[in-house]
Amino acid sequence: MKELHLISFNYPYPPSYGGIIDVYYKIKALSDLGIKIHLHCFIDQIPDKIDPEVKEITENIFFYKKKKNPLLYFSQTPFAAAIRDSQTLLTNLEKIKAPVLFEGLQTTSIIRFLRKNDHKLYLRYHNNETEYYKGLSLSEKNLFKKIIYRIESLKYTGYQKKLLKRFETVFCLSEKEYKEVEDYSGNAQLIHLFHGNQSVKQLDKKGNYFLFHGDLTTADNKRALNETIDLFKILPQYKLVIASDRASEDIKRKISEVKNISLTPIQTTEKLHDLLENAHGNILISYQNSGTKVKLFNTLYNSRFVMINGNITDDPVLTDLCLYGADMNEIRQHIITSAEKDYHDTENRKKILENTHSDIAKAEEMIKVIFKN
Repeated sequence: MKELHLISFNYPYPPSYGGIIDVYYKIKALSDLGIKIHLHCFIDQIPDKIDPEVKEITENIFFYKKKKNPLLYFSQTPFAAAIRDSQTLLTNLEKIKAPVLFEGLQTTSIIRFLRKNDHKLYLRYHNNETEYYKGLSLSEKNLFKKIIYRIESLKYTGYQKKLLKRFETVFCLSEKEYKEVEDYSGNAQLIHLFHGNQSVKQLDKKGNYFLFHGDLTTADNKRALNETIDLFKILPQYKLVIASDRASEDIKRKISEVKNISLTPIQTTEKLHDLLENAHGNILISYQNSGTKVKLFNTLYNSRFVMINGNITDDPVLTDLCLYGADMNEIRQHIITSAEKDYHDTENRKKILENTHSDIAKAEEMIKVIFKN
């Protein structure tokens, strides 16, 4: 029986946002192929119970509380990594000899204590963290947060370079990051996002509204939302639904001031899929160049027209399935033209997505690399 330690930056259920979606559906796909997963999670509060969806796909689950010490901001180690450090985790890893897959650089603080010969070490490279935090700093309006993000970006510059060569393989999400890692350390492998979708939905030719969905606490999504609201203010003939469980009072007020825009909670995966299935078009905008966004897969599998800018994906195959706009004027034109069109792209999406982006195919590729001996 093949076994794998997987160290997650958070508890991977429900799979309701970017990185954690990749973690959960990766575990599920690996488990479905017979891999015994020993799951280690860094969390704020230990949950009262473990969800059956997680129990079913794991052999063991261990929890470690993230550190709360604000002085860790002054550590040379990036703050996100410094708070995820645990002697107990080291002890648990030693009990079961198996390869270790770190989910993101923020889980790798303990690597300095691991003897190289005891475990084969692998990294799921969720982001180029230097670029990610730099992007957050540029999008953030709060001066204090802007400075914190910039410092974190600078810390990760040295941290990434120091660690990347220590891994047997670095599993990259995007073409851009694959090339960066391969050029630097020569151990990159491109494995696209795990997303949980199995088949492309067969939908009617027309939907009822345009949809924007996402976590509205992040600086990037807030900036994208503001651009989208401004766009629909001058397109009063089209209805925009904004779907999010995390909208501030300021955002709620801004939405309420525009007649053709409404806000709805998501709450469950089923509700999100229902919103996607009834949307005629989807607005996906980002100002951070960090590979393919997981919500693109949800949208392509479960909805109709998809309007994107250049930072939503760097995969040309996926870009060809979307309506690309270099700026908001081009996005606006796509909204106008798609509103008059019937949707007919289901079969084309099925052929491309189900052949090239299935979770099981990606898991098989990872297994070949990790258990090659």
